[in-house]
Amino acid sequence: MGRRVPLMPRLHRRWLLLGAPLLTALPLAARAADPAQLMRLLDSRSCPNCRLQDADLAQADLREARLQGALLQRANLSGARLDGANLRGADLSFTSLNGASLRGSDLRGANLNGTDLRQADLSGALLDRGGLSRSHWQQARGLDLQQQSYGELHNAGVAAAQQGRFPEAEGFFGQAIRDQPQAAISWLARGLCRAEQGNTAGAIQDLNHASQLYLASGDSEQARQLTAAVARLQQPEQRPRSGNGVASNLASGAIQALQILAPIAVKAFASPVF
Repeated sequence: MGRRVPLMPRLHRRWLLLGAPLLTALPLAARAADPAQLMRLLDSRSCPNCRLQDADLAQADLREARLQGALLQRANLSGARLDGANLRGADLSFTSLNGASLRGSDLRGANLNGTDLRQADLSGALLDRGGLSRSHWQQARGLDLQQQSYGELHNAGVAAAQQGRFPEAEGFFGQAIRDQPQAAISWLARGLCRAEQGNTAGAIQDLNHASQLYLASGDSEQARQLTAAVARLQQPEQRPRSGNGVASNLASGAIQALQILAPIAVKAFASPVF
């Protein structure tokens, strides 16, 4: 049995909370990169445990680099070539790896809090399960979604849906459901994505199942609201047209303008590490 994931109680006119997965506050500024250590890295591609905070390494060729335990907070590694690099235990918090190539790199134990991995190639990269939970990885390439935690997948769905990418969001929520089939919030979210795409039958199926899960967990009020929403979808004369906020239109009145589907607090709901 997966844990019950509660909805946020606060109301909003939109059905998804705008924003990325929950992040901790930006850390206090650390010492800048050590120039000697930076030159050592560029010359030899080996600088374990080096202080490289805020370094500008955009487009750098760091293939097979030995950077285990390095401090790379807020560094600019956009477009860098890090194929096969050893970044085990490195601090990459709030670092830009946008568009970087990390094929076969070792990122186990790395701090990826707030790390920008959009458009990065992570094919064959070694990652902790749940290690990307607090990073921006949704447009990364080469990831095996079956290796991602429930929290990562649900949050990716939230991020995609708030940008209007409903087919992509539906896929992420579907993967989240496969990981934790008892998580009612993901069934509800996928149902709303399907409604936005005009897939009424799929939306009804998901919302009905979410209602059953809420009822089984003791949340009879949420179950009742979802049942009322399904009844609206089943009446063609009251059914909203696809797109343009179907989910919020469906929700108004039936689900109290729809309580916000927020990104999951990963520590509480991520799948265990195996």
